[in-house]
Amino acid sequence: MTRFQHLLGPEGCGTSSHFSRRTLLQAGAGLAWLTPLSQVLAATSQEKSSKGRPKSVIVLWMQGGPSQLETWDPHPGKMIGGDTKAIDTSLKGLKIADTMPLTAEIMHEMALLRCVTSKEGDHERATYNMQTGYRPDPTLIHPSIGAILCHELSAKGVEIPRHVSIFPSEFSARGGFLGNKYDAFKMYDPTGPLPDLPKRVPEDRFDARLGDLDILEASFARGRRLDLEKKKTLHRETVDRATTMMTSDQIDAFNIDGVPQEVKQQFGDTPFGRGCLCATQLIETGVRCVQVTLNGWDTHANNHEFQSAKAGNLDAALSATIKYLKERDRLDDTIVLCGGEFGRTPKINPAAGRDHWPHGFSVALAGGGIRKGVVLGETDPEGQKITAETKNAVRVEDIHATIHDALGINIDKDFQTPIGRPMAICQGTAIPELVADA
Repeated sequence: MTRFQHLLGPEGCGTSSHFSRRTLLQAGAGLAWLTPLSQVLAATSQEKSSKGRPKSVIVLWMQGGPSQLETWDPHPGKMIGGDTKAIDTSLKGLKIADTMPLTAEIMHEMALLRCVTSKEGDHERATYNMQTGYRPDPTLIHPSIGAILCHELSAKGVEIPRHVSIFPSEFSARGGFLGNKYDAFKMYDPTGPLPDLPKRVPEDRFDARLGDLDILEASFARGRRLDLEKKKTLHRETVDRATTMMTSDQIDAFNIDGVPQEVKQQFGDTPFGRGCLCATQLIETGVRCVQVTLNGWDTHANNHEFQSAKAGNLDAALSATIKYLKERDRLDDTIVLCGGEFGRTPKINPAAGRDHWPHGFSVALAGGGIRKGVVLGETDPEGQKITAETKNAVRVEDIHATIHDALGINIDKDFQTPIGRPMAICQGTAIPELVADA
């Protein structure tokens, strides 16, 4: 099998994964739009078995609180249902909202949790809870999923930040007590320049500045502790990592300019869609976690109109991300998580909006060893609260435990905080129905 045959996959016309084969062929130049680095990585990935490859996570973050009733868990015809209709999906017996027709075609590749519960109904606190698996604690900042991945998984061969946030919000993923070096690298629309990366002076002047910096560093270190750099300041390490990134071919993974317009269109060619396309390139280059944020789900008024518009953006980007990863043989080692900090109230308020609802909302997962075709839980058609005691209710910390477990991270491990306080990686238990080899 040639690398092109492997890339294009065995599926025929009419299958859910046919789009990128057709798109690539119609692009005429085959893989010419890929950067040289990406071509090498693609060829390398095809030569390896998916087993043993380090895993990654793409978080599609719906900032503001997406409505479960307008996306994954519609109740048409009920008092709580609003104007949303339900459509059949590729998973027998499962219906989702008619706002997401493209995603409906790939639900057999996904797992859906419809009874997620949290104790946090405030945006900042609930975002912290979802991103770290812990409720806010004034004595400690917990690391996000991406920070834990970067701490626990090898960085070998990766010269760019391994934790990336595209369209970061004010509540960005952080390294917490693991250190600021595990904070997410922030960027915006990949059609724009990367922040702080291009050299602002000619090459010779840049090199001269680095030489001057060496003199300053040597002068600063004179007479001070021998381990000051290694254990305290990290000046040299930080500068070396920054200059390595600035000159690395791997920064091409942030660039989607060469991607054919037809491929961009499959992702929706919106800022969020372009962010998702960029995320797939970054994952292929060795980045361990990319969070792509789609803001604007906080619909206290005109809920149906605004949620439908956002769901349309999500629909194209999410479905294309999963199809693309599958075509590239990356879905088995990339977990895609789609969710927000909470859901929306079953009751529609006088402004035709829905308010915050942490008592039963939806999170979707795919890839990375997560068992596909699983639907857990159901919300009450009359809008009653889901509690931790409800059958198949899922706690936020259990989602974290499931992801860590699927990534091969020991969920029983304790970290040591900077003051020596033992802290578990997560508080939850892996969801047995989602663990593929359970």
